[in-house]
Amino acid sequence: MSLLAAAAGVTGSLGSIGYGLAAIGPGIGVGIIFGQGVQAIARQPEAYSTIRANMLLGFALTEALALIGFVAPFVFGT
Repeated sequence: MSLLAAAAGVTGSLGSIGYGLAAIGPGIGVGIIFGQGVQAIARQPEAYSTIRANMLLGFALTEALALIGFVAPFVFGT
């Protein structure tokens, strides 16, 4: 495979491809968190502060996965 890539003049790092693939999961997760959070607030507006706090906590944990996905190829790559 690397012979084909070298013959085609393809250069670059697989870390960037790995990060692109790793960003798909947290992107979907953030969409689900905020979509369900807005739906929950619409259904029960009096619980806004609790729902919002849980949404932000879930967002922070999901974004931590994106940062780990960004750093991992650089740490474990050769």
